[in-house]
Amino acid sequence: MSDPTEANGSTGAAEAAETGGSAGGGAGGRQVRVVLVDDHRMFRTGVQAEIGRTEETGVEVVGEAADVDQAVTVITATRPEVVLLDVHLPGGGGVEVLRRCAPLMADAERPVRFLALSVSDAAEDVIGVIRGGARGYVTKTITGADLVDSVFRVQDGDAVFSPRLAGFVLDAFASTDAPPVDEDLDRLTQREREVLRLIARGYAYKEIAKQLFISVKTVESHVSAVLRKLQLSNRHELTRWATARRLV
Repeated sequence: MSDPTEANGSTGAAEAAETGGSAGGGAGGRQVRVVLVDDHRMFRTGVQAEIGRTEETGVEVVGEAADVDQAVTVITATRPEVVLLDVHLPGGGGVEVLRRCAPLMADAERPVRFLALSVSDAAEDVIGVIRGGARGYVTKTITGADLVDSVFRVQDGDAVFSPRLAGFVLDAFASTDAPPVDEDLDRLTQREREVLRLIARGYAYKEIAKQLFISVKTVESHVSAVLRKLQLSNRHELTRWATARRLV
């Protein structure tokens, strides 16, 4: 699909919306209409190839988007049952998509439900999108079969999390104290935070580039920006800084 905001199979999607799903497909004949929101086209293509075989999985991908504005447009136009939402997006991130789609989530008859799908497993990312209204959060290490299962569970209204991430949410909502503000960390963009965590975990630049679907040169630029903003000299100091803040 050349235009990430273009809806897929609009006629079939409208029929499925009117009938509550088409015959055939996976999950015992059930079908779920899904929109993919991620700023990496290659990743969207991979997810669609993995789960979008409707006759086998029951998942029909009806649209894609690469940033916040595109996401709101295509979600509003297609009214999917489930949106697979990346946390870090141009235009304000997944939280901004959730904020602008709040009326769709609140629709009692045809609610649009959101499942975060991100490379990040940071507590603040998980908590942020759950507070915003997402029904779950899974990381991009998930298998295709488990992702399909998670999509259907979210469609049913269940909460779905990758292992250990649920603990972040339980701890956050059990606490009455607001999380402390880290002014140093707030200087970094979401992408710079992702690179920071992976550097601190010992990943090489090539490994980070592969995991984040960006070039090695872009990784180097992000690392330079992080070191400059935090007034650090090298990746060893950066690792100590991240470890002290429990970001690793």
